[in-house]
Amino acid sequence: MSIQTTNPATNKVLKSFDEMTDEQVEAAIEKSNTLSQTWKKTSYDDRAKVLHKVAELMRQRKDKFAELITLEMGKLLAQAEWEVNLSADILDYYADNGEAFLADKNLNPESGAAFVRSSPVGVLFGVMPWNFPFYQIVRFAAPNIMAGNTILLKHASMVPQCGIAMEELFKEAQAPEGLYTNLLISGRRSTTLVSDERIKGVSLTGSEAAGSSMAEAAGKYLKKSVLELGGSDAFIILEDADIDTAVEMAVAGRFNNNGQSCIASKRFIAVAAIADEFLEKFADKVAALKVGDPMDPNTQVGPLSSEEALINILDQVERFEKAGAKILVGGKRASDTGAFMQPTLLTNLKRGVPTFKEELFGPVASFYKVENEQEAIDLANDSPFGLGGSIFTKDIKRAMQVADQIDSGMIFINEPTTTQPDLPFGGTKGSGYGRELSELGIHEFVNKKLIRVS
Repeated sequence: MSIQTTNPATNKVLKSFDEMTDEQVEAAIEKSNTLSQTWKKTSYDDRAKVLHKVAELMRQRKDKFAELITLEMGKLLAQAEWEVNLSADILDYYADNGEAFLADKNLNPESGAAFVRSSPVGVLFGVMPWNFPFYQIVRFAAPNIMAGNTILLKHASMVPQCGIAMEELFKEAQAPEGLYTNLLISGRRSTTLVSDERIKGVSLTGSEAAGSSMAEAAGKYLKKSVLELGGSDAFIILEDADIDTAVEMAVAGRFNNNGQSCIASKRFIAVAAIADEFLEKFADKVAALKVGDPMDPNTQVGPLSSEEALINILDQVERFEKAGAKILVGGKRASDTGAFMQPTLLTNLKRGVPTFKEELFGPVASFYKVENEQEAIDLANDSPFGLGGSIFTKDIKRAMQVADQIDSGMIFINEPTTTQPDLPFGGTKGSGYGRELSELGIHEFVNKKLIRVS
C-alpha cells in the first residue's frame, strides 16, 4: 500500500511513499527500545542540546517547512510559518525548563524523610493528525524526549513529507538513532502496535472514533494513554462586550487554519441584547473573506485538507439545513478545482435534532441567540465535547464566574482558544483526557517514584 501527498488546492498527487513492512516496523520498535535503556540515563543537558538543535534547524528552514505544510494540507502560508516558529518555541521551552519541571519533590511525612522522583517509562507511541503537521509532533515529542523517553510516531497519511522531515531534523541534530522514529504506516495498523510490550504509553490526537479505538487497546494492555480529540468550542458574547472586537476575534477564531482546528471557535452564542448587532457584523465579515490559493498572502481562507473533507462538510451543511438550520452566508463549494468551500454561517440551529451536537470541522460557523447569561452557559455545556471556549465581556469578575460553570479543559476571556508552550492544553468529556504543553505536559509519561528514608 502507498501513502500519498495530495495538494488540496489542486487535488493533484505530488508524491507517493511505500508503507513500511512489518519487518521494518519491528526493527524500528527494537531500535527505539534498545536506545531507551541508555537515553534514560543521559543528562538533562545532553537531552536539551538535541532539542535546541532541532529548534535551531526548524527556524533556519522555516520557509521550506511552511511551504511543505501548505502543499500537503492547505494551510495559509503565513499561518504555516507561524506553526513552524511555535514548534521551535516548544522545543526550546522544554529544553530550558524540563529539568526544573522534573526535579525531585520533597515531602513532609510525620516521621523520616521522603521525596518523589520522576523517571522515564521508555518507548512511547504517538498518533498525530494532519491539521498542524509539525506542532502536533513537537507537542508530544519535546516534553517526552526531555523526560528521557524515546518516540515512535505515526503521522497522518496525508502529510507524510512532514513526518519524514521531522525525523530527518532529529538525525541532522545528531540525535541518537531510535530517539525519534517516523513510522510510515496506515491508521489501521496503529492500534495493533499498542499490544507490543516494549511500548509503554500511547498518545493520540484525532477523531473520537480513533481515540476510542486507541483507548480500548491501551486499556486492554494496561498502557497509559493521553487523548486529544474533537472540540466544538463555544464563543459566548455577553451584553457588555466590545462587539467590534468580538466580531474580529470570532472571524479569527473560526476561520484560522481554514476552520480545521479542534480548538477553533465553532458555536457563537450571543445574548439577546446584542445578538442582532453581532450577527449582522459577523455575517458581513464572513461574506467578505477571500477564498483562494493558500500560497497567496492576500488569501484569507484556503482549501480544506482534502476532497473527502470537503464532501463531508458539504454533506453536514446539507443535513443541518434539512434539520431546520438557515444558511445565512455561503454553504457551497467555492471552486471547481481544489477542495475549496465558501466561508459559511448557519443560524436557526435547533437543540434536540440529531445534527445539533456534531462537530463542524471546516470554514462553517453556527450562531445562536439566547435570552441571558444562564441560557448561554446551558447551551455551551450542551455538547459532547469539552475542549476550549471563550467569553467576551468587559467585566472580568463576571467572566470568571461564567468560566467556572463551563465544562471544558480551557477557557479564554476576550480571545479565542489558542495555544502556547507555557499553557496546558487538553479537554474533558468527548474531547479526551490528559494534558500537553506547560509543566503539566511533561508529567504524563513519567513514573512518579516515592523514595522513603526511615
